[in-house]
Order: sequence, then structure tokens, then C-alpha cells
Amino acid sequence: MARTRRKRKLDEPKPVPATEELLKYYNDMLMIRRFEEKAGQLYGMGLIGGFCHLYIGQEAVVVGMQAAIGEGDAVITSYRDHGHMLACGMAPKGVMAELTGRSGGYSKGKGGSMHMFSREQSFFGGHGIVGAQVPLGTGIAFGLKYRETDRVCLTYFGDGSANQGQVYESFNMAELWKLPVIYIIENNQYAMGTSVQRSSAQTELFRRGESFGIPGEQVDGMDVLAVKAAGEEAVAWARSGRGPYILEMKTYRYRGHSMSDPAKYRTKEEVQRVRSERDPIDRMREFLVTGAHSDEVALKAVDRDIKKAVTEAAEFAQNSPEPATSELYTDILLEA
Repeated sequence: MARTRRKRKLDEPKPVPATEELLKYYNDMLMIRRFEEKAGQLYGMGLIGGFCHLYIGQEAVVVGMQAAIGEGDAVITSYRDHGHMLACGMAPKGVMAELTGRSGGYSKGKGGSMHMFSREQSFFGGHGIVGAQVPLGTGIAFGLKYRETDRVCLTYFGDGSANQGQVYESFNMAELWKLPVIYIIENNQYAMGTSVQRSSAQTELFRRGESFGIPGEQVDGMDVLAVKAAGEEAVAWARSGRGPYILEMKTYRYRGHSMSDPAKYRTKEEVQRVRSERDPIDRMREFLVTGAHSDEVALKAVDRDIKKAVTEAAEFAQNSPEPATSELYTDILLEA
């Protein structure tokens, strides 16, 4: 495959996976959606403290990319991370318990929304400092290459992070050393409250690696099949030793930047237009029904099962005990 800088056309033909796979994508996206809705409710009730950044609207990005990688491939992301955790296979109960600061959480209640990890799922955390996960993901990719594995690292960041200096230092090192890293820019159109058009001189973010010779592609991040197709190409590039790849996912978040953001910088009509025309879950539901892969009755049953699982996760999170005070002194030093 030649080095590319292109926009993947919205109507470009995409491979259609087997029905079982399609249903898994639908299930995984819907789980993230319902989980985040419940997290928003718990935050409003005062059961989740600190910051809480919801992933509602962006589900196709992480589900499509997760379908493009294999066991042992690494994932690292920013603070909008709940969806990534669930897509990686982390249990809803453990994620929700971490959000509520309970000992049953993945970081024993000490990490909260933005800082939980799972070595078992090769998930190297959400990170609260804007753009900080990009050099970390680059370092993980260096480790994978140094140990002579064929694994890759998915490194997610947003359109706001794309303007950080450390991102370009990472690009340079990754291309110089041909590191197996895929940089995934989740362009949800607004860096906190500032639109891409007002904050970025070059708004085609997939071109940000041009001066380093890194190939890039812009993808419809609201179409899980388009994401998977582009992801497979990028992963194949990086896994074969040809270095980094940039994927700009054009996506959209329906809620504010965080739960404390009223999102007055955009109109309700804009949000509703995206919801009605491009929602990733609605698009997959229509695809499943019109393609005779499933029917409305079966899909409603899926939704009921997911809502039940999310409710159980919320109950577990509320009933799990708070961390013991002795936990203040654990997990702060590793003897190597």
C-alpha cells in the first residue's frame, strides 16, 4: 500500500462482516451509549465526583477500531475514556465502581473517571492532561518494537490535543524509528467549547503528519464499518514495520465537553440534526434491519438486556465499599 493522504468517501463501498459480527458492533455501541447515559444520571445525583466526560455520539470510533486489532495490541486514550474501556472488554461493574470511587473499581476507587487501567485488557489508561497520552502511546509502541513483537498501539486523542507540541514531537520520533503506532484523532468538532474552524489553521487533521512523512486518512467516524475498514488498513501498515499512521475520525459528541459544560457554543438544532441524520447506533440498526440481519423485536430485546446489565453495574457501584484509608499508601511505587 502506497503512502496515502486521503478522505475516505462517505459512500465508499465497505466490506460487510458476517451477521454475528454486525450484531456485536451494535451490542458494543449500545452498551457504551446506555452506560454513559446511566453515568450521567449518577453524576447528576452526586454519586460521581470530579470530572465526567461522556462518549455519547462517538461510539462507532472505538468499537470499529477495536474490531481491527487483536489480542496483545495496546490502547491508550484521553479522559473521555469510558467507551474505550468497555470496548476493550473491561466489565461495566468495574468501570462504574471506579466512577463512583469504590474499591470494586478497576483502580480500587482511586483513579475515578479519567484514570483507570487494565493490564489484562492491554488498556493503558485514560489520561487527564491534554495530549499527554500521545507521547506515552508512542513510548508503548517503542516498547512493542524493542521487544520484537508484532503488536501495535492505538493512541487516541482529540481535535484540541492535535494542536499540542508534544504531539508533533511524538510524530517525529514515531516516523524516525518506524514505531507501530496508529494515532487516532477523534475530531468531535469542538475542543472544549471552541470549534475546529476557530482553533486550527489546518482543519484537515489527517494531514498533520505530512511534514514527517506519516500517511493519514479522514474517516466517517459515525459509521462503524467505515472505521473498521480504515482501521484494518492502518493496523496492517503499522504491524508490517512501516511505521505510524494517522486516522482522523470525523465524529460528534452530543453532550458538553464534560458534565459541567452547558454547551451553549452550539445550537440545539445542530445537535439534533446530527442525531437524526448520522447517529452511529441508529445507522447500524437500520443496516441490520434492512439487510435482514435482524429485526426490531430482536434488537429491542438486546436493548433490554443491556439496560439490565447497566442497572446492575450501577447497583454494584453504589453498594461496593469505599477504599480503606490504607489504600492511600499502595500502588505508588513499583519495585522492579
